[in-house]
Amino acid sequence: MRSLRKTLLLATVASVVLVVALLHSWPTRAYTTVDVRQRPVPAVERHLEERLPEPDHRSASIPYRLKESVAGLLARNGCVCEGESGGVNFPFAQLLFPRVSAHSLHTAFEASELEEMKKRRAKEYQGFQLRSQTPVDMLMVAEANNPLQYPTQGVEVRPLKTILIPGLALQELPRELYTVNLTSTLGTLNVAAEVEGVKVKGDGEMHMTLSSNKLLHLNRQLQFVTYTNTLFHPSTADTVQFETEGHQAMFTIKIRHGVTPKLYNTGPRGEYNISALVTIATKTFLRYDKLQDLINSVRRFYPTVTIVIADDSENPQTVSGPYIEHYIMPFGKGWFAGRNLAISQVTTKYVLWVDDDFIFTANTKLEKLVDILERTTLDLVGGAVREATGYTATYRQTISIEPGEEEGDCLHMRRGFHHIIQGFPNCVVTDGVINFFLARTDKVQQVGFDPRLARVAHLEFFIDGLGSLHVGSCNDVIVNHATKIKLPWVSESESDKTYAKFRYPPASSDATHTKNGLLYFKNHFQCLTHN
Repeated sequence: MRSLRKTLLLATVASVVLVVALLHSWPTRAYTTVDVRQRPVPAVERHLEERLPEPDHRSASIPYRLKESVAGLLARNGCVCEGESGGVNFPFAQLLFPRVSAHSLHTAFEASELEEMKKRRAKEYQGFQLRSQTPVDMLMVAEANNPLQYPTQGVEVRPLKTILIPGLALQELPRELYTVNLTSTLGTLNVAAEVEGVKVKGDGEMHMTLSSNKLLHLNRQLQFVTYTNTLFHPSTADTVQFETEGHQAMFTIKIRHGVTPKLYNTGPRGEYNISALVTIATKTFLRYDKLQDLINSVRRFYPTVTIVIADDSENPQTVSGPYIEHYIMPFGKGWFAGRNLAISQVTTKYVLWVDDDFIFTANTKLEKLVDILERTTLDLVGGAVREATGYTATYRQTISIEPGEEEGDCLHMRRGFHHIIQGFPNCVVTDGVINFFLARTDKVQQVGFDPRLARVAHLEFFIDGLGSLHVGSCNDVIVNHATKIKLPWVSESESDKTYAKFRYPPASSDATHTKNGLLYFKNHFQCLTHN
């Protein structure tokens, strides 16, 4: 009996100790509730819009002459896609004398579903705008002869951290009392030091007032003003109002985490170690003979470079060997899904994308492509593909988006490039390139490939990456393309027939409708033009 009481006593003591320990270790911080829902334009942004200066009505009667050469470059309130008419039809006419054609994208949907599709797209687009825009994107105009001095850009704070606000000052004519007010919305204002002769009111709050009868003392106090972010968001901005009698200014403080680097250990410095820097990725479907030719050609020049293969053949064959990774997918999963799978397995700094019917030659110098990415800000650089006829293509494309209204934006694609790259005379800056390119692995993974594009797709990747991918193209790094010329006495195999059926669907197929439907809904385009 005594042993039982002793056991119960020990258990009670242990329980009390455990509860005390838990209470002691329990976090005591009071957590605030933050509304991160998508909301209409905040009051501070409406206030910014209201403060945009109205045109001086006195200037309405002043005559002016429109300069068409410049005014024509300005964006319009809407956009249209217009093609070129006329021209002569003969073989290779489009190749030699390319004409611009225009396509409406809403035709990807049946008339009965189009209105509902427009409503859903408008709702999604509104949500996208609310998520992607911050006060940093708002227009702010500095008033003339404003005595307030403040930072115009470059002020940044980590979420829930504190900084000194640089550059605050008042340049005012003599008066009895100098007063300034500061107001924030996502954090609090305070002073890191108190200056003699300056009255501080509201320190530690969202609205703070500083006043003094000595301007020099007030400006000294402004050097110690701090901002503390109190409402957590990983990447946004606060708009701070700064005002004195009769004058008001606004500036933004970026609130965001620092970018976490993704660094790659490429070994000792010296000549580029392609095996440590580059992984070759490809997608295959049925064409194992051509895939083997690709592998054999790679091994002639780069025997230890890893080759990653994504395969969605119906009856996959084994593809093995040193430095080969073969991943099997569901049958017919598709082109972009295969790209995603292959690139998801890359662990090197760069990934080289190739088609499964390419052939490496002495002109396929990956070192040149690595060199330009190492020495420039480019994220991706394409090479050239040489056909059996000797024709070499780079497929350089410029891509631009013309803002539209409710119907959507206009997508314009043209053959060509923007600039020649200094120091690399054979290389240019462009927006889209051919299916032979070297890219920073993390940037390609960041953009990704839409797996809904299963049969017909290429430039859609560059459209999705517009604004985040810095793209180049070099015509002196060349890979050969296996011949597609069919000899009349050689019969087409069943696998070739199956491949052609999947690879080259008719223009009226579901694949084409899917592509146009995604451009219309996902990317908010109403039409596209290209040559």
